Amino acid sequence: MMPLIFAIPGEENIIRKIGGSPEVRKHLETLGFVAGGAVRVISQIGGNVIVNVKESRIAISREMAQRIMI
Repeated sequence: MMPLIFAIPGEENIIRKIGGSPEVRKHLETLGFVAGGAVRVISQIGGNVIVNVKESRIAISREMAQRIMI
């Protein structure tokens, strides 16, 4: 397992675990980040990570991406 920030851009990964406080986990779940779901890193720009999750493109902060384990 490793944080999402270390994923290779363009490669599809499966989310293994979501860390952080209950509020952070709920926020990420609302965005579509759920354990067992697929996620693909598009790019990392200026401290933000742009990902495809559930057919949507979402930008999350580097800190949030560190809580998503793949």
